[in-house]
Amino acid sequence: MKDEAHIDPASLPLYRKGKEIFELVMKIADLIPDDDPMLQNTKQFMIEDAMMLSVKVAGASGVGLYDLKMEAAAIIRKSARDLMVQNHALEMFDFKEAHYFNLVRDLIEEYRLLFIDWVAAFDPWDYIIDRWGLFNPPGVGPHDHDPDDDIPRE
Repeated sequence: MKDEAHIDPASLPLYRKGKEIFELVMKIADLIPDDDPMLQNTKQFMIEDAMMLSVKVAGASGVGLYDLKMEAAAIIRKSARDLMVQNHALEMFDFKEAHYFNLVRDLIEEYRLLFIDWVAAFDPWDYIIDRWGLFNPPGVGPHDHDPDDDIPRE
């Protein structure tokens, strides 16, 4: 039986845009010289950040809980912001093709707009209380009483 709560990530515009960003980052990464350790380090960060843009969307599409989706959203936001500034490292380490990274920045802006809509679609009623207080839906606090605690246990 098919799980009706599961969403195929490939059907999500945000996921597809993340894949597009990853593919472009990989093309730019292929231009980075192998003999420059600082640029190789930057390359690894770029690839990891770009990968998170689709991986975390895929993971969040398989869960319903608000706090888990918000946790994935926070990681995505951090990865996108980190990726956005990698061109500074490329320029600092004299990567001759750093200008191509402006294409990545343009795609990230498109991604950001899709991200806003994606997060707005999270169901705030499908949650468990985040006792750390970071990812609760509006109006729910980490010290609130959990109604599930009132269910008798055998």
